[in-house]
Amino acid sequence: MKKRGSVWRVIRNIIVFVLALTLVWVAFHTIMKTYEQKKYPASGKMVEVDGKRMHVYAKGEGKETIVLLSGLGTAAPALDYEPLMDEMAEDHKVVVVEPFGYGWSELTDKERTVENIVEEIRTALKKSNIEGPYILMPHSLAGIYSMYYAHEYPDEVKAIIGIDITLPQALEYFDEPAPTMPAYLKAVAPTGIARLVSYISPEDVLPIADEGTYSEENLHMTKIISAKKLYNRNIVDEANEIEKNVEKTKEMSFPSNLPIMVFAAKRDKVTEDGKSNLTFYETQVGNNPLNEMVVLDGHHYLHWTQSKEISEHVRAFTEQIEHQ
Repeated sequence: MKKRGSVWRVIRNIIVFVLALTLVWVAFHTIMKTYEQKKYPASGKMVEVDGKRMHVYAKGEGKETIVLLSGLGTAAPALDYEPLMDEMAEDHKVVVVEPFGYGWSELTDKERTVENIVEEIRTALKKSNIEGPYILMPHSLAGIYSMYYAHEYPDEVKAIIGIDITLPQALEYFDEPAPTMPAYLKAVAPTGIARLVSYISPEDVLPIADEGTYSEENLHMTKIISAKKLYNRNIVDEANEIEKNVEKTKEMSFPSNLPIMVFAAKRDKVTEDGKSNLTFYETQVGNNPLNEMVVLDGHHYLHWTQSKEISEHVRAFTEQIEHQ
C-alpha cells in the first residue's frame, strides 16, 4: 500500500508540475503578444470593417492595381508576399489585403463564407481609397474567392493572375473531398503552442526560399506573427467552410472576356486517367487570346522562389491588357 501511495504522489506531482508549467507558458505568451503588438505596429493602413480592424498594405505606383490575396493558413500575407511585391511595385501599384485572422488584421466572429470574405476585402479596399478595377492575384484557396468576386462584381475586376490557385471545380474534377481541420487546432494560437513551434522549429513557419530572398527583419516578423496567428479560430473555420464555399461557386466561371493568367507549379502527380493540375487549369483558362498558363518549377508557394520570373510575366501580361 505504501509503495502504491508513493507512486501516486509521483504521478500527482508530475501532473501539477505540467499544469503549472502550462499556465506559466500561457501567461508568458499573453504578455509577449501585448508587448509585440506595441513594438511592431502594422506596416500598412488599418481600416475598420464590420467593427474590426483589417490591415491593407500598398506599395508602388502604376496604371494597374494588383491585389494580392493569400492562401489558407498563410499567417503573415504582407510579409510572405514581400519579395513579389518589391518586384511588381516597380511597374504597378501592388496591394495586400490581410483577411481577418491573418497578419495584423484582427479576428472576427463572422462566418468564413465566400460572401463574407469577399465583402470584407471590397470594403477594406474602398476604405483605403484604393480604386478599381483591380487585377486580382490570388494564391491557392483565394482562387475561389477571386472567382466569386469576378462573377458577382465583374466591373471591379480587370483580370485574374493566379498563383497555383484552387478553383471550385477542382474537387469534382479530381473526385476529391474538401479538406478540413480538426476543431482542436483553434487552441494552437491562444495557448502559445504556435509560439513554441516558431521557437523550436522555425522552418515550419518560415518560407522555403534561398538565403537573402527574405530579409532578416522579415523572417523575424514572420515568426512573431505566426506565434500569434497560426491556426487561429478564423483560419480553422475557413478551412471547414471550404466544402460549402465550393458548393456555392462550382457552377460559376470567370467571365469569358476576362483576361486570365495562371502560374502553375510543375508536379509529377498524374491520375490513372491522365489528369493533373495542368490539365485542370487548361479547362479553366478559356479561349480568350490573352489568357495564358505559365508552368514554373517550385513549391506550391511559387512566389517564394520565382518572384522575378512571375513579375516579368505579369509585366508582359499587363502590357497586353493595356493595348487590347
